[in-house]
Amino acid sequence: MTDQAEPEVEWQLGKSHRKVDAMERMRGVTRYTDDIKLPGMLHCKILRSPHPHAKILRIDTSRAEAMDGVHAVITGEDLSTPYGIIPWTPDETALAVAKVCFVGDGVAAVAAVDEDTANAACEAIEVLYEPLPAYYDPEAALAGEHKINPYAKRGNLSKKVVLEFGDVDKGLAEADVVVAGDYYFEGTTHGAIEPHCAVAMVEPKGTLTVWSATQVSHYLHRELAKVLGRSAATIRVIQPPLGGAFGGKSEPFDLEFCVALLAIRTKRPVKCLYTREEVFYSHRGRHPMRMRYETGFRRDGTITGVSAKTFIDGGAYSSFGLVTTYYSGQLLCAPYEFPAYRFHSTRAYTNKPACGPKRGHGSVQPRFAIEVQLDKAAVELGIDPIELRRRNDIGPEGVTVNEFKIGSNGFLECLARVEAASDWTRRRAELPYGRGLGVAGSTYISGTNYPIYPNEMPQAAVQVCLDRSGRARVFSGANDIGQGSNTMLAVIVAQELGLALDDIRVLSADTDLCPVDLGAYSSRITLMVGNACLDAAQKLRRKVRAAVAKRWEIPSRRVTLIERRAMDLEDPSRSVPIAEAFNWAEADNGLLGEVGNYNTPKDRHGDYRGGTIGASPAYSFTAHVAEVEVDPDTGVVEVKHIWVAHDCGKALSRRIVEGQMEGSAYMGFGEALMERHDVDPGHNGVHIGPSLLDYRMPTFLDTPELHALIVEAPDAQGPYGAKEAGEGPLHPSIPAIANAIYDAVGVRLDALPFTPPKVLAAIEARRLREDADELPIFKAGRGRPDQSDRRSA
Repeated sequence: MTDQAEPEVEWQLGKSHRKVDAMERMRGVTRYTDDIKLPGMLHCKILRSPHPHAKILRIDTSRAEAMDGVHAVITGEDLSTPYGIIPWTPDETALAVAKVCFVGDGVAAVAAVDEDTANAACEAIEVLYEPLPAYYDPEAALAGEHKINPYAKRGNLSKKVVLEFGDVDKGLAEADVVVAGDYYFEGTTHGAIEPHCAVAMVEPKGTLTVWSATQVSHYLHRELAKVLGRSAATIRVIQPPLGGAFGGKSEPFDLEFCVALLAIRTKRPVKCLYTREEVFYSHRGRHPMRMRYETGFRRDGTITGVSAKTFIDGGAYSSFGLVTTYYSGQLLCAPYEFPAYRFHSTRAYTNKPACGPKRGHGSVQPRFAIEVQLDKAAVELGIDPIELRRRNDIGPEGVTVNEFKIGSNGFLECLARVEAASDWTRRRAELPYGRGLGVAGSTYISGTNYPIYPNEMPQAAVQVCLDRSGRARVFSGANDIGQGSNTMLAVIVAQELGLALDDIRVLSADTDLCPVDLGAYSSRITLMVGNACLDAAQKLRRKVRAAVAKRWEIPSRRVTLIERRAMDLEDPSRSVPIAEAFNWAEADNGLLGEVGNYNTPKDRHGDYRGGTIGASPAYSFTAHVAEVEVDPDTGVVEVKHIWVAHDCGKALSRRIVEGQMEGSAYMGFGEALMERHDVDPGHNGVHIGPSLLDYRMPTFLDTPELHALIVEAPDAQGPYGAKEAGEGPLHPSIPAIANAIYDAVGVRLDALPFTPPKVLAAIEARRLREDADELPIFKAGRGRPDQSDRRSA
């Protein structure tokens, strides 16, 4: 908090701010990575494998190198050092060295005077392959004889985690009801508007500068140094404004290494822009998961034990897979109290594009399974689904069964807000056949306690400098990927120093200018970077207040900074412009600049192998109610409304929090009904739809009414009590829709996405069972013809 107990006045906190870069984007003057044009710039294209699995016997680049306009060609041998975002799993190279592992794997790269020449040069490269058997299913890959990833240590096993807390078998044996189910979550991808792009240039003094559409500048900087064999001091990474990421740009990709080496070789700037098809093959999106769940309940609805077994399709490389395997189990233990819990998760390599982190990394899939399990139990026990969730709430300041410490918890208020806003009790009882309401809840981390590479250094640092004109400059290594993190930093500085947002300039994600920050992932920026920024801003605030108090001969506690002025709290008529206050402080202290740091607390997790993975300084909580309309004759599902209540701790910038809540719910809705990232085994492993025409995502016309209901349960770990708001609100969308479909037409859809053929088949199967008197008529008397009417018809 501030140097007093709390801010005297919430001068900027909780207001609806416009993003600090909004007007540049709206006017079309923002310069994205592809807008960078440098004198003498060459263009890079990457030759990609047409095979899902094959040995590379020979590569002949001579014809390409002889072409007019071609300046350099590189292959995997030129970039043979393996790397990986997780330091324990360096299992990929920028270009394939001895074998290719999926259709689209990079084999060679060309730098030429234009893209057409580069494409022609790629076609001129001759590659002799020896095809190998391909595996597209994780269980088949685990049983297969042929090893997919050449760096894998245990065949096609990527990672296996088995953890048990309490006596699960006893909990299930003592349950009055055990709900068992098999669930399948299809892979999905990010769909960011801006494709991956990178530009590299070698400065006259030898510094390699790389501009990249990345969300992890620091990690890209590290891996460039490793793979290129250069000192990190000779490399500069800059992230220009980004056109979306959602986790899809949270690790290095082949293009960044290729343009860097080609720029070194040619001594000219080099740019590479992915085609949309290449974006789909680069992927790193949501893992497909097969999940088997057993959950025990007492008659009062309380949980007695949970058992989960999951097979994870990881694709060709590890990416964040080690973390994903843990997240698939570790992040499930709230908002509900589990007396006993066991999860067994296995991630396998397959001959598909590598999966990685997508918004809500690793925990969206199991959240779908457990929330449908809870709904099934509510029906069987005759308990209202919202009430059943209330009875299992873990509460604030508790400890999960897997020993994660929960701080503030607004989950019960989230449930109450969506219950009231949707008129749940009255409308759910009255909605006719074909219309239904469904509820789901969730929790998510506000950054991870455990950095990607463990060290004792700060996970976040921010430098703030004050100007004599009454302005502030904020230097942060954090990556703004559209979520508004630069605006969040500006709000904190404005709050502490009495400035307007227009008085603050945020410079971010430049490894030469800014302190180290680990990047935009795991919803870490608001809590971690926000705390670092608050630290720096408070140091400056104390200096400014002390300088003003000295000249007014009053205690510094009487001085506040607000509305671009320094003011005497006990005599508001006495004030000076903030610029004058800054000048006084600079006269007393010298140049006004401070650095703030943040590192995570050490006591948030259990002492067991894997106990750090998934632990967080603070947890957000969310509840959704979805309303759907299902056409029983076509199977088409129309989502009418999603009410989203989210406990973000404290909304620092209200409009941005609401936007994140709505964007998350929208993304989950799209995954529920439409999205599918997969390859076609019958056509040699090519992607089934690598374009925005073929990969179905909802448009404005498809999107339901989204109702953002902010809940604030301030957490002591967050800046002003703030927690995350960018990923947690996605999780309940999918199961809330699934549960609403059941409420509408009485069918359970345990495999995603909920396409019309799946829905229609499930409705027809239920009707057949009703006709055979195996099931009662669903919602008879409420718009649904009874059994005799249908038979006579």
